[in-house]
Amino acid sequence: MEYRRLGTSGLTVPALSFGAGTFGGDGPLFGHWGTTDAREARRLIDICLDAGVTMFDTADVYSGGASEEVLGQAIKGRRDAVLLSTKAGLPIGDGPDDLGTSRSRLIRSVEAALRRLGTDYLDLFQLHAFDAATPVDEVVSTLDDLVTAGKIRYLGASNFAGWQLMKSLATADREHRRRYVAHQVYYSLVGRDYEWELMPLGRDQGVGAMVWSPLGWGRLTGRIRRGTPLPPGSRLHATADFGPPVDDQQLFTVVDVLDELAHETGQAIPQIAVNWLLQRPTVATVIIGARNEEQLRQNLGAAGWSLTPDQIARLDAASTRTAPYPYFPYQRQEGFARLNPAIV
Repeated sequence: MEYRRLGTSGLTVPALSFGAGTFGGDGPLFGHWGTTDAREARRLIDICLDAGVTMFDTADVYSGGASEEVLGQAIKGRRDAVLLSTKAGLPIGDGPDDLGTSRSRLIRSVEAALRRLGTDYLDLFQLHAFDAATPVDEVVSTLDDLVTAGKIRYLGASNFAGWQLMKSLATADREHRRRYVAHQVYYSLVGRDYEWELMPLGRDQGVGAMVWSPLGWGRLTGRIRRGTPLPPGSRLHATADFGPPVDDQQLFTVVDVLDELAHETGQAIPQIAVNWLLQRPTVATVIIGARNEEQLRQNLGAAGWSLTPDQIARLDAASTRTAPYPYFPYQRQEGFARLNPAIV
């Protein structure tokens, strides 16, 4: 397994991380992903550690906290061998303090995550979303206090807009507080919006990308093809409306090229889609998931090899979409590469 620095921090993470959203299996949306119990989770974690995948990502909202509980049980006795990453900020109940990132909510969320995970510190704690109702300096100071208390080692954000991330970083710098070193983002061959603003920002500010849903919310598994209906049993039947939208023709064009490359390389379509991401600027780690051992072993096969420059160029051409103003000049004029090399 290749290991990379998370942004410009001192934290080293594996190129592939494991997402524990399939652990637990409770709840209306985030419980649809899987029903992995502690015994099954231990087996999946064994396989990950054997492959060098040492980072495990979860959130308080996954299965109503059950994901954290199962993950904690599965790593019991080997805490020092893993990196634990969790998130908070999305609604977990109907109470007024059951959402957002106020000081009281963050402290309560971290304490609850520590209990469920069975640990006294988090390697990485991320805000699951930007909270417009809480002042940024309150959020930054609270997170800094939690780092000082030894409960968190590194900080990150998830699903922030460019201005939200930059305002948070600037506030941390101004107040001499710890800043975010990671941004967990949606990025895939059928969802390249990350490149328009967040990628250049990440490169400029030293924030590493942790990619979620690298297979485009399950659309790049190879099971969805031109002229082929969505297969029975696909979780997309239940969750498609919650994920990032994808134009059908765009999807089919990308899958056509992935299919060609699968024949050329001997790799599976999902492995190629993830390998493309591993070669993109600012990407520190790609979060893979699995509901069973077979899925996990296939996803692990995305690392340890590289697409050729020609193959990458073909995927780029098939997946590129015109960015909105003011980003599209970077795509259309080669001269802009000198000003914004992360985008071209």
